[in-house]
Amino acid sequence: MRPGFRATAYRLHRSSPSLRSSTVPPADPTTPQPVFDRLAALSDPTRARLLLALEEQALSVSELCSVLQQPQSTVSRHLKVLADGGWLTAWREGTSRLYRLRELDPPAAELWPIVRADVAELPAARQDRHRLAAVLRARRARSQEFFASTAGEWDRLREELFGERAELLPLLGLLDPEWTVGDLGCGTGRSSQVLGGFVGRVVAVDDSPEMLAAAERRLEGLGNVELRRGTLEELPVADGELDAAVLVLVLHHLPDPAAALAEAARALRPGGRLLVVDMTAHDRARYRREMGHQWLGFERGRVEGWLAAAGFERTRFTPLPADPDALGPGLFAATAALPRAASVRATRAEADTAVA
Repeated sequence: MRPGFRATAYRLHRSSPSLRSSTVPPADPTTPQPVFDRLAALSDPTRARLLLALEEQALSVSELCSVLQQPQSTVSRHLKVLADGGWLTAWREGTSRLYRLRELDPPAAELWPIVRADVAELPAARQDRHRLAAVLRARRARSQEFFASTAGEWDRLREELFGERAELLPLLGLLDPEWTVGDLGCGTGRSSQVLGGFVGRVVAVDDSPEMLAAAERRLEGLGNVELRRGTLEELPVADGELDAAVLVLVLHHLPDPAAALAEAARALRPGGRLLVVDMTAHDRARYRREMGHQWLGFERGRVEGWLAAAGFERTRFTPLPADPDALGPGLFAATAALPRAASVRATRAEADTAVA
């Protein structure tokens, strides 16, 4: 063991109450103590250099050989000592086994910064850092080569691996996990099922007993979704109960969409947000006969006018990209928000002043 390393261990033993207590034998003075086991694993500077490389980056054995300029047999032997000493975590990715400094328990978390400070100043460790940077640059280069060679096929490849809409569902992670969201016109509960995994609570409303029964079967075991029966023009929801609300392919079934949007505004808190997904205007009149549609889609101006009349602001109307395999009309997403409480008070004050 290097003199500097021995002095470091001595300082740690003298200055750390938790480590001093951990080295006091409970009964038998010959019993090995954890702190000395930890020191033994770090007694070789090469092992400390390995930990420096693995502190913030998972690396394979071959990459560590490049960083430390040591043969594979030497690196593997040192990795085994560190793993047995509780310093490393390891897992397999394909044909490679990756290693990384593990989350340290309190004694090791006190020991490692002191050892690191000494070892990091070694000339060999400084050279390791330069070689590690080169290894990571080579990784990035391989990744860039892959994307450069597959750019034209990337969309197809990703769809084969993960499905056509793999990037959409995770975007719900942007929702506030504390929110209560209303799924208004929930149908069989597909949107509620998805939302329930990302928000605190979902209030799912529908007027059809058959739809609610199907939703109940779909949502079995999802405890943060509450099903309520009621119409969208008279929601079974308290004033301001919702942080956000969605109406997905619902408005075209309603005789009075404007009333449903006004009712959604009542159920939302100040600053609450609304999302409407529905069909753009189309001429498929058979939908009235075959599916009971009340509206043949909606023009942008009509939707924006209804939202403004209901008290919403910051409205955005976005036509959605067409799915080449879909048989129905195009869709749009309209988002809007209620004014925040301060804005509401200011608006009311302006109105009172005008009346006075």
